[in-house]
Amino acid sequence: MVGNGGGARNGILFKTSASLEQTGLTDIVVFDKTGTITNGNPQVTDIFPASGFTSDELLKTAYNLEFRSGHPLGKAIAEYAASGDIELTDCTDFTEIPGKGISGKVGGKTVNGGNIQYICSICTVSDEVKKKAQAFADEGKTPMLFTVEDKIAGMIAVADTIKEETSKAVTRLKNMGVEVVLLTGDNDRTANAIGHLAGIDRVVAEVLP
Repeated sequence: MVGNGGGARNGILFKTSASLEQTGLTDIVVFDKTGTITNGNPQVTDIFPASGFTSDELLKTAYNLEFRSGHPLGKAIAEYAASGDIELTDCTDFTEIPGKGISGKVGGKTVNGGNIQYICSICTVSDEVKKKAQAFADEGKTPMLFTVEDKIAGMIAVADTIKEETSKAVTRLKNMGVEVVLLTGDNDRTANAIGHLAGIDRVVAEVLP
């Protein structure tokens, strides 16, 4: 009763007394990244149009895809584009590829968006774009690439801030002898950058749903 009361005061509900006892024996805690380690409010930080495309053309391509996506990163891109009066047009044949990206047709042209592994599987990505994506990831940002008719339109980087209490919670768990793991679908470089900031040593990234 005392344990359940203490948990409830901290917003933690235990369904049974056995669950409370088992929690006390925990030796590994696995955290998701977005909305758990981070605040869950990603923002667009960088826009990197490819050769032959303007920033507005890149944003229009991204907006018309991500407007239909339920992913937090997609929502951030859509909100950023909407604030800049980017035109929203019809998107047909919209398809989500879980853990990889999205595709559809905008203005009769096939467009795709997603992580670099997905985009590399459908078209050629230059070394310049790959290096820029790695640089964004090393800064803890998530690079999202977009294509139009199998040509790279550019990349939009999105980042989320770490919760103020995250590092303190991780340190307390470690001091209790609990191993802390970060598990995420985000790319390896971004995940490790966030893990480093949070004080988490073990990171498992690029995990599909």
